[in-house]
Amino acid sequence: PLAVLDAPASGRMAVGESLTNIAAAHIDKLGDVKLSANWMAAAGTPGEDARLFDTVRAVSDLCQKIGVSIPVGKDSLSMRTAWEDEGTKKQVVSPLSLIVTAFARVSDARRTLTPQLTLDQGETDLLLIDLGAGKNRLGGSALAQVFNATGSDAPDVDEPQRLAAFFGAVQQLAADRLLLAYHDRADGGLFATVAEMAFASHCGISIDMDGLCYDPLMADVDGNEKKPDQLGGRSFEILVRALFNEELGAVVQIRRDDRERVMTVLRAAGLGACTHFVGSPNPWDEVRVIRNAKAVLREKRVELQRAWSETSYRMQA
Repeated sequence: PLAVLDAPASGRMAVGESLTNIAAAHIDKLGDVKLSANWMAAAGTPGEDARLFDTVRAVSDLCQKIGVSIPVGKDSLSMRTAWEDEGTKKQVVSPLSLIVTAFARVSDARRTLTPQLTLDQGETDLLLIDLGAGKNRLGGSALAQVFNATGSDAPDVDEPQRLAAFFGAVQQLAADRLLLAYHDRADGGLFATVAEMAFASHCGISIDMDGLCYDPLMADVDGNEKKPDQLGGRSFEILVRALFNEELGAVVQIRRDDRERVMTVLRAAGLGACTHFVGSPNPWDEVRVIRNAKAVLREKRVELQRAWSETSYRMQA
């Protein structure tokens, strides 16, 4: 969907998402990761050749900046079909698509992080490392598609070095045994990411949105955010964007006692301002979204998990 809005951005995001995904594995350095690029485009269709050229160049530039190579790939450049229906000529053109597969030598497969939360390590916190740096662009998101829209602002890899720093920081934190769980933020955004961590663990999670949704227009003279009686208008839009944007990033679980050690590593990588506390497991087996000390969403985890599983069930049936 991103390629419909911004073809070069879609290419960069395909690379970025493959790296935030494989970062869960124990890999010595980013340069050890190799990429396979599978290009699909309707070559010869007006505008598509230019979009393909621009996207290939964008991906090449990004990979050179972060030190990752693409030694293998393939292409399908006939992504168009035409036919005649009762004398009327018709055609369908598939938009440009890039499928990126990342692979690397793993130093210790037993140390791969998963989205399953650890519940026997005392008090723990969830941190969002937001590589979108608060832009919260909704273009091409699952949320937009639910409303039969594509949006207008596509997420992108605005700062390649931030992506490289993220990969290195995650590897360092994992090597120091400071991460208990990891899930990259991709399809569905923060809400889906955290909900899937709850599903994997069969536990409740409270998502605290105050750190992500601070609105300077709602602040008083001292800079403290006012707390409206009800969430509406601008406040609701900010909340939805924070929950459902699909910018690059990840949610990690850490021990509460380790927060300062973790933040020291992230600040050294230049990611301090991009890292936010977003909640913790709860004992009620519910997924709760908290804003201004009020639950704006409160659902039984099992009910959400049933809804989440229904697509797979229908396909299997």
